[in-house]
Amino acid sequence: MKIGILTSGGDCPGINATIRGVCKTAINHYGMEVYGIHSGFRGLLDNDIIPLTDKDLTGLLNRGGTILGTSREKPFKKRSATSQNKPAMMIKTIQEMQLDCLVTIGGNGTQKTAAKLAQLGVNVVSIPKTIDNDVWGTDMSFGFDTAVTIATEAIDRLHSTASSHQRVMVIEVMGHKAGWIALHSGMAGGGDIILIPELEYDIRNIGNTIIERLKKGKAYSIVVVAEGIKTIDGKKAAEYIAQEIEYETGFETRETVLGYIQRGGAPTAFDRNLATRMGGYATEMIATGQFGRMVALQGERIGSIPLEEIAGKLKLVNENHDLIVQGKRMGICFG
Repeated sequence: MKIGILTSGGDCPGINATIRGVCKTAINHYGMEVYGIHSGFRGLLDNDIIPLTDKDLTGLLNRGGTILGTSREKPFKKRSATSQNKPAMMIKTIQEMQLDCLVTIGGNGTQKTAAKLAQLGVNVVSIPKTIDNDVWGTDMSFGFDTAVTIATEAIDRLHSTASSHQRVMVIEVMGHKAGWIALHSGMAGGGDIILIPELEYDIRNIGNTIIERLKKGKAYSIVVVAEGIKTIDGKKAAEYIAQEIEYETGFETRETVLGYIQRGGAPTAFDRNLATRMGGYATEMIATGQFGRMVALQGERIGSIPLEEIAGKLKLVNENHDLIVQGKRMGICFG
């Protein structure tokens, strides 16, 4: 059996560990041939495909990024009358390479594309990949734990600066439209105010919270904001919140945008193991003919879910999440 594997969308800690999990299981356990597709779905359009051997997988477990490269190619995007038929081009490449299955590693956009390829008759197995943890159908995606660990360490470091200068420190973390990173890192890092897209906030309430903290002898505050919260005039989350806090309270306020640091570098031990498990399970699915499905963490076990159930959905934070409930009980402000 010949399988092709690609990575699509933004980079994420743990992709290489997943590639390693898929390919080592395929080669060593099932005796399959594996072909790496460069630059995501663009590699299928350009026929940029190379064979992968066990030797090519050495040193991947703790390596950040993706050895296959990635792109945000959207082959099913609405075409003009004169544009190329990209889905047909990809299927032609798959047929010419005689690939029996395609393994796609990516986030929400990749799951949509994988689902559409499956509808066209391509044997697809997909693996969720995102630091944002917003892929519907899986309890967690690899990369999330690493991003939370990096963000938490950054918040830890801001405490000493905020305390020394008696400032309000606003730190913006990634997450797209979901607040998972902000919630988990904010709670783990001792944030005093945590703002996520799923919960509305009142800037006056935030200002009052900071003033009340000062009255209690707490001379500084840490505000953790998700990049996807609503702002005015298209301002970035941290910039807007810092300006509004300073206006409301008169306190010196500084913002820090953590940015792409959260996506780079070596994955945590948890993410390495989750990626390895997901990669191995994907290969098991191929061997047993379970196509048109996405690998998913379901409780403590690895399972799968049909791709058509995932496409177009986002996994967002529920207002009754236990971290939010416990945070409010402890006096943490969520807006």
